[in-house]
Amino acid sequence: MLDKHYRPQEVEQRIYEAWEEGGAFNCGQRTGAETFSIVIPPPNVTGSLHMGHALNNT
Repeated sequence: MLDKHYRPQEVEQRIYEAWEEGGAFNCGQRTGAETFSIVIPPPNVTGSLHMGHALNNT
């Protein structure tokens, strides 16, 4: 059963350590691979524009 309130101090450190051990923050760099950058990473602005696009994509 889940507790009624979330207590991050009981969970967060354990999960972060598992991510570190699993290499979740490593980029998987390949020697000799072409360098590139992403200006607007997915999800991209698509479809009809609305105020939400202006708030987080400008």
